[in-house]
Amino acid sequence: MKSVIPREIETLWTLFTAPVVWALHFVICYVLAAIFCAKRLPETFTFDTVRIWLLVITLVALAMIVLSAYLAWRQWGYGKGDPPHDEPTREERRHFQGFATLLLSGLSFVAVIYVAIPLFFIAECQP
Repeated sequence: MKSVIPREIETLWTLFTAPVVWALHFVICYVLAAIFCAKRLPETFTFDTVRIWLLVITLVALAMIVLSAYLAWRQWGYGKGDPPHDEPTREERRHFQGFATLLLSGLSFVAVIYVAIPLFFIAECQP
């Protein structure tokens, strides 16, 4: 299967991509909401505007995590090798890293959704 994304990007750094995206999403969401609530901005800039921006940021974060999961799935060999990948070979290490990255991507996807849940329940800033 020919892919647009080269295989050279599948390094140890891909293991950390999804958790870093989640952490950045977490910080951006809470800092943006805190700044909005601390500063009293003009009436034209409402909490609904902040909510829309946070929704866009959440969708971008989820897309990046899905891309990371796809790359991990590809690195794992499209799921054809069953764990555990404990043989001391380069191929087994690559499959293990792909499987671990896929699991971290799933966890990060759920974490981003949990961070975004308050967007639907918070009505406005509380004094």
